[in-house]
Amino acid sequence: MGLDQIATKPHQALAAILADKLDAVNDVIAARMSSRHAPRIPEVTAHLIGAGGKRLRPMLTLASAQLCGYDGVQDVNLAAAVEFIHTATLLHDDVVDESEKRRGRPTANLLWDNKSSVLVGDYLFARSFQLMVESGSMTVLDILANASATIAEGEVLQLAAAQDITTSEDIYLQIIRGKTAALFSAATEVGGVIAGQGADICKALFDYGDALGIAFQMVDDLLDYQGTDAIGKNIGDDFRERKMSLPVIKAIAKASDEERAFWQRTIGKGQQADGDLDMALQLMQQHDALAATRDDALAWAQKAKSALTALPDHPLRSILSDLADYVVARIN
Repeated sequence: MGLDQIATKPHQALAAILADKLDAVNDVIAARMSSRHAPRIPEVTAHLIGAGGKRLRPMLTLASAQLCGYDGVQDVNLAAAVEFIHTATLLHDDVVDESEKRRGRPTANLLWDNKSSVLVGDYLFARSFQLMVESGSMTVLDILANASATIAEGEVLQLAAAQDITTSEDIYLQIIRGKTAALFSAATEVGGVIAGQGADICKALFDYGDALGIAFQMVDDLLDYQGTDAIGKNIGDDFRERKMSLPVIKAIAKASDEERAFWQRTIGKGQQADGDLDMALQLMQQHDALAATRDDALAWAQKAKSALTALPDHPLRSILSDLADYVVARIN
């Protein structure tokens, strides 16, 4: 059976090609999330890691390393480190957002408590740094440590902007570049670093991951208003949580005084009533905010594909290009 028959989507194609490496990553994750003294740690971690995520970020590390000719074992440890960082941020995010659903399942903070989610997230961050150190590369440690700090910075910036209807698109881009794209770009860049590639190749990998992560988050923000509950979250969660996502920012930029008063009441002051979500959606449609967000996501996906042209000719390069298209195809 050919690869095209067993894997019709880019992330499935990546998983098929990287199957042996992914099995090794899963083994590292299982070993490193264990704890002799605190059994709640593997319980909470397994609940989230085992919830059916695509392992997209660790696959980006494995794919980048293989594309660049790496044949060692440190890509596995670094892919596991990337997944631990991602999982830790999800645990913390669900506490901050008071979320009750993640990937279609109850969140860890709902099943256990906020304290457990925060502390297990801290444990996974620590485990990720142990794995980074084992790579023996100060450059790798620098990239992933900086990404971890940037993620936290982006989350704090989002918290500060959450209720501010004057938040600009530039601030929004800074937020999502931190909270989402930083780990994508770090995941791809370290693959090139451990393969011994030069600055130009590593920069191209960084640019690909950065643009892919930005497109990914823009699509997520769009799906919050025009997706379905099947995507594993409640439609309108961002509105209820008073997040200044791109569709809202674009709608406010074209708002009349009366409409601006609506946004100030619902987002700025948090005084939401029945029918407000429908009104928000109506205003977004009226001012083409959803279509403009989609156009921005498509443009960033194209930037990701353009970055790949500097990379070596390899079958994985084509799949990574398809992945950029797939990320935004979710909104077609």
